[in-house]
Amino acid sequence: MPVPPLPDDVAALLARPNPAVMATVAADGRPVTVATWYLLEDDGTVLLNLDGGRARLAHLHRDPRVSLTALAEGDWYTHVSVQGTVVSVTDDGDLADIDRLSIHYTGHPYPNRDRPRVSVRVRVDRWHGWGAAAQG
Repeated sequence: MPVPPLPDDVAALLARPNPAVMATVAADGRPVTVATWYLLEDDGTVLLNLDGGRARLAHLHRDPRVSLTALAEGDWYTHVSVQGTVVSVTDDGDLADIDRLSIHYTGHPYPNRDRPRVSVRVRVDRWHGWGAAAQG
């Protein structure tokens, strides 16, 4: 499994608003997956944003390992999975990060303004791809 830095074609795929699924580890050791929005940041980390009341936030506080699989829009056979470690968890009090994600995916700010949000940044430790994003 390759380690960062990500090749240009893989970074380009991850830079698009692709459908994605993130995985965390529950207290009993079972994997938990959920569809999510993400952003590949300029520094190579991945930004996730969670509702402050979700169980997966507790999972990340207990075990900072995350896996994220992004599926190429219109070609789910082409995908990239990154495995990484949470490097920061911060309150998104002004909803700036969820707005960035929402604009990236929908073109509009995030509509639900009444629930607390938390920004999570993940350092990519390794990755693998399939289809057009296959590792070389």
